[in-house]
Amino acid sequence: MIDDDDPTVTDPEHYRVLWENEFVRVLDYSDTPGDMTHEHEHPNSVMVTLSSFERRLSSGGRSTDVALPSGVAVWLGAQRHSGENIGSTGTHTILVELKGASGGEPSESSLGPTHR
Repeated sequence: MIDDDDPTVTDPEHYRVLWENEFVRVLDYSDTPGDMTHEHEHPNSVMVTLSSFERRLSSGGRSTDVALPSGVAVWLGAQRHSGENIGSTGTHTILVELKGASGGEPSESSLGPTHR
């Protein structure tokens, strides 16, 4: 079941489902400089960057700037955030979202990706 916090609902112009089963959902995300997303949630995920990009992620009065090169995989702990492309290039990523107990619950402390 898809809820109102799902990024494919909040920002369908940026997120599209590539494939899904009972264990994972694979999303394609793309934007252009200056684009912003509405607040939404992600379960525990692996993000693979298809382009280099700079983004600002915000949640609960906090924000963090993220700059990643093309061709890396990073862990994205379950979280709620909105985002803004603050760079001069478009963002293009693939997100592999975990489902069930492995998906976790959004945490106030999680904001942005980690390399672990």
